[in-house]
Amino acid sequence: MYFLDTTLAQQIVERTMKIIVHNINVMNAQGVILGSGDPHRVGSTHEGALLAISQNRTVEINAASANTLHGVKAGINLPLHYKGEIIGVIGITGEPDTLNNYGELLKMTAELIVEQANSLELAQWQYRQKEEFILQLIKSKGVFNCHLRDWSSQLGIDIDAPRVAAVIQVQGDKDQISANSILKMVLNLLENPSRGNLVAMTSMTELVILKPAFLNGKQWEPHPESERIDQLLSRLPKEMTARLKISLGHFFTKPTNISRSYQTAKETLALGIQLHPEQNKYLYDDYSLRVLLSALKDDWRGEELITPYQALLQADKKGQLNKTLAAYLAHFGDQQMCANALFIHRNTLRYRLDKIQKITGVNVQQLDGVLQLYIGQMLTS
Repeated sequence: MYFLDTTLAQQIVERTMKIIVHNINVMNAQGVILGSGDPHRVGSTHEGALLAISQNRTVEINAASANTLHGVKAGINLPLHYKGEIIGVIGITGEPDTLNNYGELLKMTAELIVEQANSLELAQWQYRQKEEFILQLIKSKGVFNCHLRDWSSQLGIDIDAPRVAAVIQVQGDKDQISANSILKMVLNLLENPSRGNLVAMTSMTELVILKPAFLNGKQWEPHPESERIDQLLSRLPKEMTARLKISLGHFFTKPTNISRSYQTAKETLALGIQLHPEQNKYLYDDYSLRVLLSALKDDWRGEELITPYQALLQADKKGQLNKTLAAYLAHFGDQQMCANALFIHRNTLRYRLDKIQKITGVNVQQLDGVLQLYIGQMLTS
């Protein structure tokens, strides 16, 4: 059952009064005037409307009979229908003989407005349901319960389709183009034309996109997805792309792990912004080791791993030893290549490596030692 409200009733009044120069009243299914060209009549009960509702017919009231009814003026009253049910009445003030030509036209106009409003409301409700479903999906923790599966079926979404998560975030000053405006434009581009993307706003400045993982229908390939991101950015004004940060998460073969994909996209975004703030596209494949290690930061294991490297940072006030270690790691422990890159003699390099070893207590000639300092460097940066 659909119910008229005051906002829609007044909208019908304003639009229909543009068609004819007569006062229009719109009553609900109880005969109460919800909208009128005469504001003083809003809230009163219209007995002519009650008659039209009870008999489900057009009721004509002339000046003489109007005096015998409460809250009624001369005019015609036509029942409004929606899906076969009477939802209210539209009344036109004036002598019935002069209004017959307008009655059905106004009734049809009013019913069309109701249908459009209901369709819009239904579409908005469906969109909210879809958005809430997506938000629950990225919190699913590796399990699709019966509720989620039933919900996906109602929305016509294949919950078992392979997907990968991406995150889009708006940065910058709110006094410029609003974040909401930018995200709405991005959302429109992502959904039109439809490519099976599931898109939802996770905050006023962030979108999550659950993208079909197999663009070619066979396997996951991050490179074409990277190109898709470039195409999306190219379709936006430069002042908008300058404020956008986009990350693409890791693809997990099990659809139930979509929440993990979302988590990797979030962590990739955070690391990308921290390490390369000048860029606006970050791919998990480029940050995978850092993302995997990031969970150690708040763990005692991570604290143990970074202790030797932190000791080096504290002792190396000028940063010379840290620079040397970075070059040593970058050249996989090849001392000659490292010395060449630093423009120093190999003996100087050996002296610096010995100092690093004494400060950290780690043997840089062994893989375990080099790996611990490398991880410590990554967790600290």
